[in-house]
Amino acid sequence: MKTKYLILGAGPAGLTFANVLKERGETSFLVLEKEAEAGGLCRSVEVDGSPFDIGGGHFLDVKRPKVNEFLFRFMPEEEWDRYTRDSRIEVNGELISHPIEANIWQMSLNLQVEYLKAIARAGCSQGTPKPESFVDWIYWKLGDRIAEDYMLPYNRKMFGEDLNALGTYWLEKLPNVSFEETLKSCLARKAYGTQPGHAEFYYPRRYGYGELWRRMAETVAPNIIYNTAVSGIDFEACAVVTEQQEKYEAEHIVTTIPWAELTENTSMPRELEEKVAELKYSSVETRYYGENLDTAAHWIYYPDNRKAYHRILVRHNFCPGSRGYWTETNCTRIGLLPESEKGNYHYMNKYAYPLNTLDKPGIMRELLVWAKEHHVFGLGRWGEHQHYNSDVTVERAMGLVNEMLS
Repeated sequence: MKTKYLILGAGPAGLTFANVLKERGETSFLVLEKEAEAGGLCRSVEVDGSPFDIGGGHFLDVKRPKVNEFLFRFMPEEEWDRYTRDSRIEVNGELISHPIEANIWQMSLNLQVEYLKAIARAGCSQGTPKPESFVDWIYWKLGDRIAEDYMLPYNRKMFGEDLNALGTYWLEKLPNVSFEETLKSCLARKAYGTQPGHAEFYYPRRYGYGELWRRMAETVAPNIIYNTAVSGIDFEACAVVTEQQEKYEAEHIVTTIPWAELTENTSMPRELEEKVAELKYSSVETRYYGENLDTAAHWIYYPDNRKAYHRILVRHNFCPGSRGYWTETNCTRIGLLPESEKGNYHYMNKYAYPLNTLDKPGIMRELLVWAKEHHVFGLGRWGEHQHYNSDVTVERAMGLVNEMLS
């Protein structure tokens, strides 16, 4: 079977690419999806009478109007509630707002002094050269108190113990709060500095986040084949082979699935294959708890190593009519859960976060350039191995359609 565009994966990236093709009048495309339903990491199921987002916390940021205008064609804006982000961190036995640098003023006076002194001593404040290792960068940027009380233990829980295997190139996207802004926030008792992502966001009024992608899949339903796992790409023939030994050919292939799933590639140079095999990712379990929490926060970060999970999403604060919350836990820490909690509804996401390892940028540059020469395009969180939120993924998919059609 041959088509003009073959799309691997019916998550946000693949569904956007397919729907934009359809809007532009292109009918020769096919989407192959491993699961029985669309949505990828953004799928929702019903648990305890309300939506549960199996991939963890996914929200629609407001800051990309063109993306939202596109998505509202499938799920109109009146079906969404708009929120001002309330995210917090449990640190030193207290809940304070995120980002921590802008909200030290919420701590006790003595702790404010300690944290301010540590930030003033940090290499960033002193003008020393930026270090190359991840751990040293955290100390350099934020000082030893924030590093040791929050950033390092939290990132170990989320990404693993060997933090220096990570690069520092991606840390520039963290909220940037200078020492002067931190001091000003303590004096004025309000946050200063750059706001984090999702400072304002949409969440469906009556559904989980997965409802949006379910509707997008419906509009291109005749062009999606479910329960079809792709095992590899034949780059020379511009074709894929599925685990069921079916072959699909195309003029162009757009892959949005993890490269680790493509284990039977042909025509890829052995040296490049070996490099691609070095790409790392983390697996995260989401788990439901039925009790309501006494907090107005939408989600809370937990650096405390005694807790298995690193984050909770307080469902009853952003999903009207629901109750309870869910946790996110790195798969390596599931054994720390008490036995009494292991019976709760849970879902394991094998592919949760691409890890920003030291060698990843070079590998992906080489891979994507070589693949494009063979009419294969990597797209989205997994096709590009980048920690993109769904709105960024949609934007990139829209851009890739425009690029390929022009």
